[in-house]
Amino acid sequence: MSVQIETERLRLRLISPALDAANTLALLNDPGFLRFIGDRDVRTEQQARDYIATRVLASYALHGFGMYAVERSADGAWLGNAGLVRRDGLPGPDIGYALLQEYAGQGYAGEAARAVFSHARGALGLQDLYGITDPDNLASAAILRRLGMQQRGLLQLPGSEEWVTCFATPGAACIAG
Repeated sequence: MSVQIETERLRLRLISPALDAANTLALLNDPGFLRFIGDRDVRTEQQARDYIATRVLASYALHGFGMYAVERSADGAWLGNAGLVRRDGLPGPDIGYALLQEYAGQGYAGEAARAVFSHARGALGLQDLYGITDPDNLASAAILRRLGMQQRGLLQLPGSEEWVTCFATPGAACIAG
């Protein structure tokens, strides 16, 4: 499997345990990630490699998509990740994105999300797409709205006590079934 998505300022590529463990470790422990996405209990580079293997590479193999490394084209800086996630409790894949705090507020998350949305619709042929956010994450909600997604309300995903705001493309419902 090979994925290379290019935008004006970014390159999205498959995540590799060998190449991306240190950056993934930093992202998973970034204050914004911990606040709005959650603690994945990954504290070492070996745990980050294991996380990539069991979560990211497994998604590539099972679904043909997953999270991708987001790099700035100009200098190769690793900014975070963006991609598609298949979650229990949602009827289809959702667009996810997270950037290291130092790169927030510069339009990179929106640009990466637009690229993933286009890739999902074009290359993967997916029509119904979803997005979930922490109810307090107004910046992330704004990105999903700019993609044309509509807020569908709050829900709890299986196995979670947290409520999330669910967004979906027009005509799609956030409840499976």
